[in-house]
Amino acid sequence: MIVKDVIDFFDSYSPLSYAEDFDNIGLLVGNMNDNVTGILICLDSTEDVISEATNLNYNLVVSFHPIIFEGLKNLSEKNHVNNSVVLAVKNKINIISVHTALDNSNVGVNMKLSQMLGLNNTKILCPKKHTIKKLTTYIPKEYSEKLKERFFSSGAGKIGKYENCSFSFEGLGTFKGNEKSNPYMGKKLENVEQSEECVNITYLKHLENDILKVLNEIHPYEEIAYEIKTLENINENIGMGMFGFLKNEMLEKDFLDLLKDKLSLRFLKHSDFLNKKIKKVAVLGGSGSFAIEDAISIGADAYVTSDIKYHEYFKANKSILLIDVGHYESEQFTKNLMFDILTKKFPNFAIALTKKITNPVNYY
Repeated sequence: MIVKDVIDFFDSYSPLSYAEDFDNIGLLVGNMNDNVTGILICLDSTEDVISEATNLNYNLVVSFHPIIFEGLKNLSEKNHVNNSVVLAVKNKINIISVHTALDNSNVGVNMKLSQMLGLNNTKILCPKKHTIKKLTTYIPKEYSEKLKERFFSSGAGKIGKYENCSFSFEGLGTFKGNEKSNPYMGKKLENVEQSEECVNITYLKHLENDILKVLNEIHPYEEIAYEIKTLENINENIGMGMFGFLKNEMLEKDFLDLLKDKLSLRFLKHSDFLNKKIKKVAVLGGSGSFAIEDAISIGADAYVTSDIKYHEYFKANKSILLIDVGHYESEQFTKNLMFDILTKKFPNFAIALTKKITNPVNYY
């Protein structure tokens, strides 16, 4: 197995194209074609983790957070980023990060957090916009059914809970090939009229290369006319955060005790109690204060996240219980998720969870 195989797997599990624009994911250090001797999984690829991988003779670190987040101007300055990168390079350690690609997945960070809290009937809290596209093309009628079938088998035509969705209508196409052309119908330099079907199909943007490959394989024309548009439709399967329901409603203090137990917390921060029971819960692993209004808008009784600033607690506005459990604490089970999916995919390969606690925050 080479490094690229691991990246390709993560791309199939939670497409890397859905990472946030500000993020830095994929292969950060190393070579795509290096043979993998073993995989060490962590939240943060710190110096201690790189040293641990070296001692294990594992040359691939799969990290949730990217060690390189902003541009590096040099590698001589002594700081935790440069030190980790230099150590990795010296020991020929490859580093992969998946970060917000896994944040935006419905089988990623927030699915795992929801499972730990026992939430049922979960849905995406902040659906990601502009992830659905539509292709329109014009093809001789005798090819249209085959084209649609191949589109469907490639994953296109899915809208929410429906699949094999398309829209077609017949029309008359005209064209005239120049002296270098090789027209499907008619002859060079001849005006041709051809009965065609206009086929419209939707697809998720990460499938675009596959969809265009199908189009070029099936369409008989030498020059294919098609257009692609990005739709405004909400994608309910991709986005930040989740919300769901506790099996049984509980008092606010009991819910906080549940969080302490399930997340192994010494303490947590929260907004004013509302003296109402908790049933509908929103979660967002990592920094989630940007989604407070989203949690309120879906009628959540409580919102579990981290990195809420002082003034942001006022946004609770006596309508929701805001709970900050800590950044590391809200994402701590992500490494277990990555371990589980990798060992399921590569059951006979050396894969291990780091034994290092990379949380930079300490409590007294």
